[in-house]
Amino acid sequence: MSVSIVQYYGSQQSKCGYCAGANCSLSHGMHAYRLDCQDYQDLIDRGWRRCGNYCYKLRNQETCCPCYTIKCDGLEFKLSKSNKRILRRMNRFLRDGKRESKPETGDGEADADDAIGAPEVTASEPQPQLPDKSPTVINVDHVASLATAQKKPTKQATASAVEAPTLGSNKSAAPISNKPCKKAKQMRLDRRRAKLGEAASVSTKSISQEKTLRDFLHSDSATNKHQLKLRLVHVHDDEFRRTLPQSFALYKKYQISIHNDPPKDQAAYKDHLQSTPMKNEKPSDGPEMGYGSFHQQYWLDDKLIAVGVIDILPGCVSSVYFFYDPDYSFLSLGTYGSLREIDLVQSLAENVHALKYYYMGFYIHSCPKMRYKGKLSASYLLCPETYKWLSLTDVIRAKLDEHKYQRLNEDPADKDVNEFLAEHLDEVMLLLDAQTCTDYKHYKQLQGADCDVDTIIEYSKLVGKACARRMLYVNML
Repeated sequence: MSVSIVQYYGSQQSKCGYCAGANCSLSHGMHAYRLDCQDYQDLIDRGWRRCGNYCYKLRNQETCCPCYTIKCDGLEFKLSKSNKRILRRMNRFLRDGKRESKPETGDGEADADDAIGAPEVTASEPQPQLPDKSPTVINVDHVASLATAQKKPTKQATASAVEAPTLGSNKSAAPISNKPCKKAKQMRLDRRRAKLGEAASVSTKSISQEKTLRDFLHSDSATNKHQLKLRLVHVHDDEFRRTLPQSFALYKKYQISIHNDPPKDQAAYKDHLQSTPMKNEKPSDGPEMGYGSFHQQYWLDDKLIAVGVIDILPGCVSSVYFFYDPDYSFLSLGTYGSLREIDLVQSLAENVHALKYYYMGFYIHSCPKMRYKGKLSASYLLCPETYKWLSLTDVIRAKLDEHKYQRLNEDPADKDVNEFLAEHLDEVMLLLDAQTCTDYKHYKQLQGADCDVDTIIEYSKLVGKACARRMLYVNML
């Protein structure tokens, strides 16, 4: 596990990208020099989100447009009629090369959610206004080595190492059953019943089974007029640098046409959508491409028509941004991109079982144009107080209709299990200068008083007990 290094900026106030109000978007912010991928997974599970190296968490009880972290269970996900129409439209275009002026309905009725030009199910959202301040300049690699030297194995880790089964250990063997053996005749009858049951089950499934997302996406394409190829490119790979002119040109075209917001230059594009505090971590039990930040590029023949900016983390694929060529809006590329990213989750979960969720950023119920994210089946919202996940139901929607901020979790006894308490303060790790890394307990002894205690406690409560203990808080003057 690498060492996460952050500098907390405190409360921030800026223009809202949802309601366009001036200085009414209220949040907490911090600069991440480096983030371990598990630490970022834990942060987004507490309502944080990143834009480049800047991480922010909305002050939901005070801000103009409360933002609730939303995720979709990739293994529970079911295609809607609208999803299927979009997939069929793409497949027909690839096969025949014909552009359809109207979406196919199949049932004689138009679907407003599927109309060309209607809001799409896409994870993209307005990029946050970054604070007008620069982080303290540090040598990140040197500081990381200092922090690593300070770390010691925890009691829990030591106990786990002792208890782990080794070669030849009976702990890894299958348990011995004391149940009496069945008579041979009874065993034959049981096997026959099981086979008959399996045959009936297979027959029923073959009649009622619907096409899956994978069936739509991975059909035979050898004879198609157009070929659509997806490339997953890490943001620090040579392939990313080689295709940077095409991806920046596409981003610029998208921002001007869709948002009327041209980027300043290529450097600004890279700050937002290439810069990342995460390294490409490749643990032995992780996915083949490892964890970290990637661009999923959509190449139609030899033309780049869309890019999905994603983070692959230990528990999810998190969508950062999605942009596409407006000339291909008839293909509903935003929704198609979300379905492709769910397909990626399903593929990764085959080998990394915990990696089964698709994070779509924020669900903003008070902003009607941002409610589209709740249309994906098997969607869950994060309670902003207990940090428990709740299924996005009509009951929750009705509550949000009544008041834009809600606790969501109705059980008053439920609490934040990762809550940071004052008793944990001494364990918070601090960087005091270029050569001094220590915990708060020793920092207090050096300073002779509870220096900066309010700010450090505020930060620690926001990131949670686990991250406050693991991450290095830059406290240099």
